[in-house]
Amino acid sequence: VQLVESGGGMVQTGGSLRLSCAASGFSVGGEGMCWVRQPPGKGPEWVTGISTGGRTYYAESVKGRFTFSRDNAKNTMYLQMNSLKPEDTALYYCARGFKGGGADWGQGTQVTVSS
Repeated sequence: VQLVESGGGMVQTGGSLRLSCAASGFSVGGEGMCWVRQPPGKGPEWVTGISTGGRTYYAESVKGRFTFSRDNAKNTMYLQMNSLKPEDTALYYCARGFKGGGADWGQGTQVTVSS
């Protein structure tokens, strides 16, 4: 099992980024998946998850700004992030499971939002 994130970078407040997470060794379409972030100096924070039934849920802090999607044919997930704020600065991970409670996480991709 492998999860590889990409797409992070530095943007100004109000900007957008799209993160990708390419999976191998299992099918993202058949499982709950999520994105988790870790701001500098803080613990992990669940951002969004998709259930096994395909329904998406979001943390209140990102609702209306972030969109979680997946392409089953490419076995890849995406996190579209719009209207970015400095408080969105974090290392972003994709993880297996609706809340990411298992051992299968990617290596993370850094997102930095400047004010």
